[in-house]
Amino acid sequence: MPKNPFDWIDEESRRRERAGLVRTLRPRPADSALLDLASNDYLGLTRRAEVTEGAVRAARRWGAGATGSRLVTGTTELHAELERELADFCGFEAALVLSSGYAANLAAVTALSRRDALVVSDAGNHASIVDGCRLSRAETAVVPHTDVEAVRKTLEAHPGRRALMVTDSVFSVDGDAAPLPGLADVCREHGAALLVDDAHGLGVLGDGGRGALDAAGLAGAAGTVATLTLSKSLGSQGGAVLGPARVIDHLINTARTFIFDTGLAPAAAGAALASVRVLRGEPGLAARAREVAATLHRGLTEAGLTSARPDAAVVSVQAPSPDAALRWAADCRAAGLVVGCFRPPSVPDGISRIRLTARADLTDGQIGTALSTIIRTAPGS
Repeated sequence: MPKNPFDWIDEESRRRERAGLVRTLRPRPADSALLDLASNDYLGLTRRAEVTEGAVRAARRWGAGATGSRLVTGTTELHAELERELADFCGFEAALVLSSGYAANLAAVTALSRRDALVVSDAGNHASIVDGCRLSRAETAVVPHTDVEAVRKTLEAHPGRRALMVTDSVFSVDGDAAPLPGLADVCREHGAALLVDDAHGLGVLGDGGRGALDAAGLAGAAGTVATLTLSKSLGSQGGAVLGPARVIDHLINTARTFIFDTGLAPAAAGAALASVRVLRGEPGLAARAREVAATLHRGLTEAGLTSARPDAAVVSVQAPSPDAALRWAADCRAAGLVVGCFRPPSVPDGISRIRLTARADLTDGQIGTALSTIIRTAPGS
C-alpha cells in the first residue's frame, strides 16, 4: 500500500510537542468574566457603541461583503471615505485600504521594490514584512535591531541602487520603538525610501493618536510611506497603506494583494471610520493607553520581574523558558486574567515572554488586579 503523503506531519507534530511549541485555538465566548490584557484593542473601541453601530449601519446599507476585488465591484463610497479620513487624520496625501494589515505590508514591500532593488529590514520586523521581503525577490539585508548605523553602512555599500528601508514603528515583542528620525535622515542621505509599519503606533503615539510618524515629525514626508492595521487601536479589521498619491496609484496598479483580493467588508470599513472619528473627538485616549503601560511596567519591575520599558502600549515580561511562559499564562487565566504568550519561533531572540496589552479603558482597579495576578503567579514566586 502506498505511503500516506501526510505521514510526515505526525513527526512534525511530535517534534513541536517535545519542544513545548504546540499552538491551539481557544474559542472565546461573546461575554467573558476574564480580564483581557492579551488583545490588541488598545483603546477599548471594539465594543464602543459608536463603533459597533458604524459597522451595523454599513452592513445594512452596503451588504455583508464587498462583492468583489477593489478594481471590479469591491470599492464603495464608504471605502473612499475611510481612505480620505485615514489620510487626513494621519497627515498623508492619500491612503489605500486592504483586507488586512498583513496584506497591506505585502502590498507595500513588493510594489515598492523589485528584483534588482535592495530592501533593508530590521531584524525584529513582523512576519508580514519578512514575507513581503521574500515575495519581492529583491536582495534583502537584515540589519541588527534598531541599529541606525548598520542601516547607514548597508546603504553606503550599495550606492545608486534603488533601496527601501522597512521597519515596524513599535515592535510587537517588547514594545520598543524604532529610531524613526535617525532612519529617516539616513534614508534621505542615500536616496532610499522609508516604509514604516505603524500597526502598534496608530492610536497610541503622536498627537491624539495620529501615530509614530506624526510623533517623529515624518507624517507626509517625502520618501516616506506608512502601513496600518485597522484591527488594533481602531477595533475593526483590515489594513491600509498611506503615502504620496503617486505611491498609492502605483499600488493600485501593481500590488497583487490589492488587485486580486476581495475588498474589505463594509462593516469593517464602517467600524474603522467610526473609530477614527472617536479618536478625533477623544484625543486623550492615546495618552491614557501610554499611562496604563507605564503603570504596568513600573509595578512589574518594582516586583523584580524583567520587563522592557514600553514605548507605546505593549508591555512584555520575560519568562525563563517556553514551558514556564505557557504555565505562567495558564495560571493567570485560571486566576481570571488573560495575557499573551510569546515563544520561539515567534520571538527572534529566543526568549519567551508573557505580553500584556495596556488598554486605555482599563480602570485603576483592573490594573492593580492584573499586576497582583502576574506577580503572584510568576515562575519561582
